[in-house]
Amino acid sequence: MTRPEAVVFDIGNVLLGWQPEAFYDGIIGADRRRALFAAVDLDGMNARIDRGAPFGETVLAMRDAHPDWAAEIQIWHDRWIDMLTPVIDENVALLRGLRARGVPVFALSNFGVQTFTWAQARFDFLAEFDRIYTSGMLRLMKPEPEIYAALEGDTGLAGANLYFIDDKAENIAAARARGWQGHVFSDPAALRAELAALGLTP
Repeated sequence: MTRPEAVVFDIGNVLLGWQPEAFYDGIIGADRRRALFAAVDLDGMNARIDRGAPFGETVLAMRDAHPDWAAEIQIWHDRWIDMLTPVIDENVALLRGLRARGVPVFALSNFGVQTFTWAQARFDFLAEFDRIYTSGMLRLMKPEPEIYAALEGDTGLAGANLYFIDDKAENIAAARARGWQGHVFSDPAALRAELAALGLTP
């Protein structure tokens, strides 16, 4: 592989854990959580927020539409930031190490407008990217090709010059279709080894 000029990080499940089901399991138990997620399209609600819909209005509208689950949906509204855990320390260190070596690092993530602002306020490393591209800001979502094109157009980089790290295979496949290099993240050691092979890390 060609040595890329920049590394692009997803955020959820790459730099910060994002497992709402596990979070709800700890509060209401696995059985009730399964019933909640079967009855209420929380994933669809979250996707609308990620595409730019206002967080509070969207979550409270869903709560009001499902009075039998109002208390559980209110948890999403009140404790959203607590679902964003844990910090994946190895990858945060990797991000900082790349920057220290002069490698540009970008964020490309499906993330709401308000929620990203809250996340940046809690996690300082989210302000350390050279450039940030979120779905809420762009009104485009991975794996839509237009969101990758937006990053290319803004940075002036394309194809083999970009190395993308994401936890979802479909998002990496969409990037590779445009000529990007990519890594489906599951293990920090494997990621670091691949970046080392490209000459990006010690």
